[in-house]
Amino acid sequence: MDEKETLRVGVAVRRLRRSLGLTLAVVAERSGLSVPFLSQVENERARPSARSLQRVADALDTTVAELYDAADCARTVDVVRAEPDGGGHGVRALLRGHHQLHAMEFTGEQDTGREFQHRNDELMYVADGAAEVEAEGRAYRLERGDTLCLSGGVRHRWRAALPGTRILVVAVADHIEAIEETRH
Repeated sequence: MDEKETLRVGVAVRRLRRSLGLTLAVVAERSGLSVPFLSQVENERARPSARSLQRVADALDTTVAELYDAADCARTVDVVRAEPDGGGHGVRALLRGHHQLHAMEFTGEQDTGREFQHRNDELMYVADGAAEVEAEGRAYRLERGDTLCLSGGVRHRWRAALPGTRILVVAVADHIEAIEETRH
């Protein structure tokens, strides 16, 4: 890892701190580091020593390795290539690292029989085939190109209705607290 990449850990620190709802002052108190130093780390103006980074990780209830993993996603561009054989049947993550959303591709016959209820919003897009979704007691049939948006808290279950169905599911990550906008 080169020096420029190492500095990008500050972006990961800031994202995690904010997602936990912590102020710089709280992290400073927990880590024993100063607010100005933590601000410089988050803004990539200071490079923390291994010891300082460990103290920050401890203050955020994570590990240095997880901070470095999250730093990888701080890059502005990350390409996840398609499976060489087209993917076949199964589930494939469409993102790497720690983001503010989850994106998955489900291919083939999927019928877990499970009911889901997520804290945050979710979007389902049928790329190929068809799917049957039950949400809050109502049934929906989605065809190729259809999109279904579920608000956080909506109980739902779904299954592929045709062989070769491909569904993309994008959801706000669990570690993000969705905030309703109030209009003035």
